[in-house]
Amino acid sequence: MIAASTKTDPLADVDIIIVGAGFSGIGMGVRLKEQRTDSFVILERADSLGGSWRDNTYPGVACDVPSPLYSFSFQTNPEWSRLFAPGQEIWQYLQKVADDATLGEHLRFGAEMSSAVWDGDSERWVVTTTAGTFTGRYLISAMGHLTDPKLPDIPGIGEFSGTVMHSARWNPDVDLDGKRVGVVGTGASAIQVVPSIASKVEHLVLFQRTAPYIVARQDFEFTEVQKKQFRRDPDAISELRQSIFWLGEYSFAARRLVPAYLEEARREALSHMQSQIEDPLLRDLLTPDYEIGCKRILRSDDFYPTLTRDNVTLEPSALARVDSGRAVSSAGRGFDLDVLILATGFETWDLPSSYLIHGRNGETLAEHWSSGMQAYNSTTVHGFPNLFLLNGPATSLGHNSLIFMIEAQIDYVLGALRWADASRRAIVEVEESAEGRYADLLHAQAQETALLRGGCDSWYLDPRNGKATLSWPNFAHSFRDQCATFDPAPYADQAVELGA
Repeated sequence: MIAASTKTDPLADVDIIIVGAGFSGIGMGVRLKEQRTDSFVILERADSLGGSWRDNTYPGVACDVPSPLYSFSFQTNPEWSRLFAPGQEIWQYLQKVADDATLGEHLRFGAEMSSAVWDGDSERWVVTTTAGTFTGRYLISAMGHLTDPKLPDIPGIGEFSGTVMHSARWNPDVDLDGKRVGVVGTGASAIQVVPSIASKVEHLVLFQRTAPYIVARQDFEFTEVQKKQFRRDPDAISELRQSIFWLGEYSFAARRLVPAYLEEARREALSHMQSQIEDPLLRDLLTPDYEIGCKRILRSDDFYPTLTRDNVTLEPSALARVDSGRAVSSAGRGFDLDVLILATGFETWDLPSSYLIHGRNGETLAEHWSSGMQAYNSTTVHGFPNLFLLNGPATSLGHNSLIFMIEAQIDYVLGALRWADASRRAIVEVEESAEGRYADLLHAQAQETALLRGGCDSWYLDPRNGKATLSWPNFAHSFRDQCATFDPAPYADQAVELGA
């Protein structure tokens, strides 16, 4: 680990500043090293790399995308223990990727960004952190959108007499044995936490605002024979990745509301629930009242059975308020609790990092996005020269691997850097009209999907404009087709030659 101190830091002034050391930041760093580019620094606010897989340590945490695909194409992993690897194993994989690429000399930990300001005079970004100031020609934001926990505004929760913790900031010192525990939320984290802690608590209450669609996880351990084959024949992993990828693409047809595929997806999820829940009343409570694909489709084999335990109560309404040690639902039912676990997701459409990045004329990204976030090709923003966003607007997927999207974006950024160098351009800034047309195109596509026509409220939607600004509204492969290759056409008029 290298602690940041810019007084003597050789990387205090570089060509490229990357903020964030999760999948996006590490992937970008590896690809820069491959290009023999060494003038870059990766700033990370925590004391280690890993992003979401470092921060999420709750019981049962695991990926819900098959691990052979939820990994970089340039560094596949023959050692995955399971089809859906535990979170710790994914974190270790990412650390190995960084180690193998010798990224250590580029990482600066304990460097939380407090501001990033475009200096028009020097045509450089000035990034102020808790560990000093860094300057660079380019700024690559790799902070993601599943970074900052979303804390619900529930009356009285601040005065709760027990312990409150968010699933993304799990406190292992909180002893749940024999405790009365409430879990708020029924998303991807909740359906992993609940089965993992139910057997140890005295009683568990699950506050369900809306029921999720859940399909069978079909997880399994990779045998030593399979791992041996993966080690000997990397093509075997590539073939497995391809099959998983295209199976995910197949499932997007349902999200596109193609009737036959929609019915198939709905039948798969509801049959899974009915096979595990016999009680017709409980089945009714667990049946979603919106179209499948509107929210993320979850995977679990043990969530439904857990709800049939004698010490588990499904409360089919949201947590409305807290009166000292009593949690009261919106239906008026009260539960005496010792611990409240908030599995309430993340700040997705109003990113805290957007308030820290100041572009031309001092405007923040948050101000630029006051009516909804957008970026050309999901990567660049007018008014923010030489800024690239990874895993930002319109990159989230509900049916395939986010790593695939990140790699496409990295290719795009590398293409932009090569073009700027080859054409001696000091500034890479997209035209405002191109950014707007791209946003309009995505919204038009989203209107043909369950994202906007499924009758639900989800974290994919921006309440300021009603658009699905976080999600890519198409097949994943189309993102690479459209967004991985840099085309200078919408940038040329904004460019300024070096030394001009």
